[in-house]
Amino acid sequence: MIFREGKLPGTFIIQPERLSDERGFFARTWCRREFEDHGLETTFVQFSISFNERKHTLRGMHYQAAPHEEMKLIRCTKGAIYDVAIDLQPDSPTCMQWAAVELTEDNREMHYIPRGFAHGLLTLTDATEVFYQISEFYDPQYQRGVRWNDKAFDVRWPAEPAVMSEKDRQFPDFSVIGV
Repeated sequence: MIFREGKLPGTFIIQPERLSDERGFFARTWCRREFEDHGLETTFVQFSISFNERKHTLRGMHYQAAPHEEMKLIRCTKGAIYDVAIDLQPDSPTCMQWAAVELTEDNREMHYIPRGFAHGLLTLTDATEVFYQISEFYDPQYQRGVRWNDKAFDVRWPAEPAVMSEKDRQFPDFSVIGV
């Protein structure tokens, strides 16, 4: 696997290293030792998928509050997404900054998002499927979110969302909730 540090400290873009021959290719997408060598968390307790019928479906910006903060490893297995992480760590020099990466079924890259970050995505194609590996069990009491278009972050989405849940639409401004 090829690990590239993301724009925000602690985030990584991970690309499978392909071993190709006449059959196609083989690539490792997970190796605890390689993740540990890069100082990344290696414990996952939940794997999930989301399927999104329509292009420009927005999911996010989600996180879980302490003590149930989550690390996520995100991969798009069908279609393409614009995957966004926002640093919400109050003591971080990049607090309130965001970074995005395009994940597609063709590039097969993964986005490693550490604890203390909000995560969201916008689908770029119809019939998109996303695979999530998550470090903590989901606990609805600790579920939180910030508004996808909050001016405090000024995320530059590639398109206006066409579909989103009412819950995601109604998250409060960050200035109202803080971290």
